[in-house]
Amino acid sequence: MAASTILVIEDDITQREGLAAVLRQQGFTVLTAVDGNDALYRLSSGPLPDLILLDMLTPRGDGDGWWFLKQRKRIRTLASIPVLITTAIPVASREWAASLGSAGLLRKPFEVELLLAEIRHLEGTGLG
Repeated sequence: MAASTILVIEDDITQREGLAAVLRQQGFTVLTAVDGNDALYRLSSGPLPDLILLDMLTPRGDGDGWWFLKQRKRIRTLASIPVLITTAIPVASREWAASLGSAGLLRKPFEVELLLAEIRHLEGTGLG
């Protein structure tokens, strides 16, 4: 999957750029966005990613993770792109993430190795 593209949607610049740097070191092409609105704007002109890492909690309510997932369902070209939710919501579970249409869940803070393991798991299910 070394040539795969990952979109990181994260409002915290330190986390966003840190994730991007780690993923680039692993050979991924990385796109970044600060919230769902920014992500849709960037995706409208391509390229489309193979995976989306989505922070659920962003300061703008009309661009948070829930909003983005609703928009994603409505846009056929985005609906098939797997989403891996990243969140600090304490009650978040894999079942909750799946009910939102996500392929997986990582609770913040998470270790890089756990993120890479999730990506490898998604590769095994047809990602990339």
